[in-house]
Amino acid sequence: MISSKSNAKIKNVKKLLSSSKERRLQGLFAIEGVRLVKEAPIELVRQLFISESLAKNGEFDSACYKNVEVVSDEVFRSLSDTVTPQGVLALVEQPAWSINISSFEKGCKLLLLDGIQDPGNLGTILRTSEAAGVDQVVMSEDCVDIFNPKVIRSTMGSIFRIPFVIDDLVAVIEMLKAEGIKVYGAALEGSLDFRKVEFEKRSAIVIGNEGNGISEKVLNAVNKKIRIPMKGQIESLNAAVSTAVLLYHIFEN
Repeated sequence: MISSKSNAKIKNVKKLLSSSKERRLQGLFAIEGVRLVKEAPIELVRQLFISESLAKNGEFDSACYKNVEVVSDEVFRSLSDTVTPQGVLALVEQPAWSINISSFEKGCKLLLLDGIQDPGNLGTILRTSEAAGVDQVVMSEDCVDIFNPKVIRSTMGSIFRIPFVIDDLVAVIEMLKAEGIKVYGAALEGSLDFRKVEFEKRSAIVIGNEGNGISEKVLNAVNKKIRIPMKGQIESLNAAVSTAVLLYHIFEN
């Protein structure tokens, strides 16, 4: 049993929790909580840490996992950033997907994210994407780290089920357009009310940064600009809310 906070494995977990650079270098990220750990595909779990009390009461079955470490309750609390730790944490291999255009021949529902910075927004957007039946999410390289612990918690497990890639959005948009996939960008200026647009069966929607919207180079690459009309003195909706409104309208038609 690990009973020291200075243990090398414990120090490594803390690095992975706090550093996106370390997560990239190791190709791993940390997840915490019974539900989230159970959501993770077993083949991606590289190491499991379980608190001494949870191991004793038998409420979590760790027999199917390799590399299980029992940790004293005090040490586990030092790893957790929740008020009431559930006593289980896993180091997981980062999922790897690629864009497969051939799979989008008959129809596709794609979501492109340009510079999303809020971890809660990104996690909620991924969860909403799964619920709305999105085929794939493509994120620009300047989006918040998808393996940030706050993002992971907000996805509620969707990170393991919704395919995502990180790429140059302009290059991706040009590739999609070359394949006849229409790309729509959410923008305030020079845009059409989304309710008056007839969307194609093969479509991609671009959602921009919370404060600045879609970057100019990405916006110049889309086929058409769309907007959600606002009443009162509201200029725009939260990025996650806007995404939900557009996904459920566009991809249900």
